[in-house]
Parts: sequence; structure tokens; C-alpha cells
Amino acid sequence: KTRPHFTAFIGPTRLAAGPLAEVAIAVMQASRRPAAPPIIIFSDASGQPIDLDLRGTEREIIASLPQPVPPPDVETEETASAEPRGRGRPKLGVVAREVTLLPRHWEWLGTQPGGASVALRKLVEEARRANGDADRARAARDAAYRFMSAMAGNLAGFEEASRALFADDRRRFVGLVAGWPDDIRDHVV
Repeated sequence: KTRPHFTAFIGPTRLAAGPLAEVAIAVMQASRRPAAPPIIIFSDASGQPIDLDLRGTEREIIASLPQPVPPPDVETEETASAEPRGRGRPKLGVVAREVTLLPRHWEWLGTQPGGASVALRKLVEEARRANGDADRARAARDAAYRFMSAMAGNLAGFEEASRALFADDRRRFVGLVAGWPDDIRDHVV
């Protein structure tokens, strides 16, 4: 797994990029300069801007940063003891939730080896493997659009660039954003 990556912009210029602690310190230092323009920090994975409390010393800021959430298939001591143990397979991270299906679906699931839960887990894993590339491409496109909306929504060609992005027309997209400020263009591409 890779560590989460963040990018901060001061106006249209990239200020810092990297792990959240490094970006937060760079933003804190830049924001303390007189007449500092607004600074926005983005999660590169989601394209969403994030808010941080940057008051205090560097050590206090780093200590107050949100901690990354472990993947759902990884159990930590905290998650292991946070919830009471019940039925199922809590050590594997199995979580009970409601699923609504048609009667014919329940009938089919009931005939599968291991029962409905095993069959559903197998189907989900198969779909994840089969659709992994498409899911990653969709997540990257959505992150690019969120970033574009925040940083380039008022720039020339935004609407057409958005259409090209969602049409998966990379050549047209790159051409439409070519006139945008360098750091915004490079980040969105």
C-alpha cells in the first residue's frame, strides 16, 4: 500500500506535495507570512479539499493531523477491542449489514456451498478483480473533476474540458487545459 498523498496550492501555484505532515508544515509556514493568499490542501486520492487546524507548533500540528484509516481487511488492536465480539468472524473483519435481494436471489444463494455469506463474498471478490481497473479509472476521473471544479471552475474551457474528461477523450482534454496555469494543468492531467 502507498501512503496517502496531498497537494497544497497557494492561488494557482503548487506550494507542496507529499505526505500530509510535510504538506501541513509547508502550509503552516506559508500561511504565517504577511498577506498570504488563500491556501487549499487537496487529497490526491479523492480530489477533495481538506481543512486542517494549523495553530500551534510543528509538533502540535503533526500530532493533531487525522490518522489514516487502516484498510477494512486489516485489524488493529484498537479495532479488535473497540467492538464487542459477537457472531460471525470478527477476527477477519466481517461486518453484518442488511442486504435486500429478490426471492430468486435468496433461493440461489441458499443453494451455494457455504451459504449466502460465502457466496456473496466470493461474488464481491470476483467483481473487484474483474472491475479493478475500471474502478481505479473512475476514481481518478472523479478526483480530477473535484480538483478541477475547485481550482479551475472559472477558467476558460472548464466546461468543455469536463466533457472531454468524462468522455475519456484524453487528447482533447489535454488540449483544452493547455492554457491553464502550469501547476493546475499539470496536477489535473
